[in-house]
Amino acid sequence: MNNTRKRILLLGASGQVGWELQRTLAPLGEVIALRRDRLDLAQVENIGSCLADIQPILIVNAAAYTAVDQAEEEPERAMAINGDVPGILAEAARQQGAALIHYSTDYVFDGENTSPYRETDTPRPLNVYGQTKLAGEKAIAAVGGAYLILRTSWVYGLRGRNFLLTMQRLAQEREALKVVDDQWGTPTWSRLIAEGTAQIIAQSRGQMQDYIRQQAGTYHLSCGGKTTWYGFARVILDRLAQRTTPVARLEAIPTSGYPTPAQRPAFSSLDNSHVRDTFGIQLPHWKEALGLALSD
Repeated sequence: MNNTRKRILLLGASGQVGWELQRTLAPLGEVIALRRDRLDLAQVENIGSCLADIQPILIVNAAAYTAVDQAEEEPERAMAINGDVPGILAEAARQQGAALIHYSTDYVFDGENTSPYRETDTPRPLNVYGQTKLAGEKAIAAVGGAYLILRTSWVYGLRGRNFLLTMQRLAQEREALKVVDDQWGTPTWSRLIAEGTAQIIAQSRGQMQDYIRQQAGTYHLSCGGKTTWYGFARVILDRLAQRTTPVARLEAIPTSGYPTPAQRPAFSSLDNSHVRDTFGIQLPHWKEALGLALSD
């Protein structure tokens, strides 16, 4: 492959998933990673000209407004980035003959299920963040063409702001931590999302647009198993206790004991059988993935 002719435009390169994507996408083409200082997605009038200058064959959009609670106070900004921009990217990709990969969230669901959500289940988001991410999904699907929407869940990584790093820090600063134990989901390491994305692209054997067009649609890409935030925190602190002392005492509380501006689904685990059956990709159990992340 002549990488200089296979330009992959990566948006959101400074985020948890975007940072990992810079490494995993590198063997697949010439990765042009744009951060906010080079392309502010809130300024939608600049998106088309930027893409026209770069002329990528693939756009990977890892940029998003991810502040779930703050979105309740900034619904218009959240909608612009999560809801409007994906449609603009999809249209620009269609016009330029490029493919688009976009990331979405388990928070498009209402949490009423008792078994993992499939792609065919009807989304009913409970909060502004979920509503804006669903709007972005719909905008991409309305344009059609060569696109993949990859929904994931409870993303954490070794940099930035996330639950793993917060628990590690607070466990050293406080004597006790209270963590919600009645919201169920699946923690997913950002590196595995990036690696799964790269595996999908690699299967195109250089024919990215045609391959993605053939497989176009929405897929769930998360680790296996499920747990609560308390269960996630319990494993984090147990691993931390093996390396350092003291570690904070952990207490399980209900959602009502930790009110937040945005309502979270009580259950948002995802069924990953579609991405497994289509692309042969299956991420490990969340505990195994966490072990890999903490040993990195």
